Amino acid sequence: MTLTTNQYVRIFAGAFVLISLALGVEASPLFVSRHFLWFTAFVGLNLFQSGFTGLCPLENMLRKLGVKDSPGQ
Repeated sequence: MTLTTNQYVRIFAGAFVLISLALGVEASPLFVSRHFLWFTAFVGLNLFQSGFTGLCPLENMLRKLGVKDSPGQ
């Protein structure tokens, strides 16, 4: 199965949100600092703006690395 840029963006965003929550929430056994929650906000804001503008830095990097936009390409 070949993943598309859209699938990679969703996987990366989900992973980064989960990791930053694990590191930033005091109830987590992996807690380091509440400041990791800023990273969660950054990912959310980036996803929000890309929904309106179509600009996603990760998607642009993946395209330059040769990842296809859709399975048929």
